[in-house]
Amino acid sequence: MAARRSGSAPRWLPPSALLLLAAFLLLTPPPALALRFDLESGHTKCISDEIKVGAMAVGKYHVVGPDPNFPDAQLPESHRISLRVTSPYGNSMHYAENVQSGHFAFTAAEAGDYLACFWAPDHKPPVTIGFEFDWRSGVSTKDWPSVAKKGKVDMMELELKKLEETIKNIHEEMFYLREREEEMQDLNRKTNSRMAWLGFLSLGICLSVAGLQLWHLKTFFERKKLL
Repeated sequence: MAARRSGSAPRWLPPSALLLLAAFLLLTPPPALALRFDLESGHTKCISDEIKVGAMAVGKYHVVGPDPNFPDAQLPESHRISLRVTSPYGNSMHYAENVQSGHFAFTAAEAGDYLACFWAPDHKPPVTIGFEFDWRSGVSTKDWPSVAKKGKVDMMELELKKLEETIKNIHEEMFYLREREEEMQDLNRKTNSRMAWLGFLSLGICLSVAGLQLWHLKTFFERKKLL
């Protein structure tokens, strides 16, 4: 009798599952990390983030102690910063003065680059203030662990919710980019039309000047009886 192989044949995932897994790996955004900055007293540092209309934006910031070996030590009075967050049209979304920590949240009513500017008071002698800033917008502002706890959904449902929200965000972003593309195409068409009219106007002026010169030369030669 022929010997029978032990074990079973490898089972392959269906194509739909492979496509879903690939889309999840490509579209799931990486976890946002807080940014660390050093700010000298009397100077300003600005950070921008492009946010679309209707997107949620949240931010947290806090001053880091001067001694990294003792992060929980009490901060000196000189280690304070001020912050102002402005919209693309200059509207103030958040303002804090001489603080060591804080947070903000808003829903964007204008599309474009939002600007967060930090500055520190001038001190003699000058000091360097370190601070951490965590700014998130769009789908990254969702508190997914609390969503999972509230809805009592398992990990797969949670990942699918995140994937659905990410796809929705990308879909809205594509419509936003399409609108921007149409605006740029309209601007290009207007520019080309104006350049064409300018070219015809320049050609007309050149032909008029050439005709005027020919008429002047003809009149001159006729007056001199050379023609």
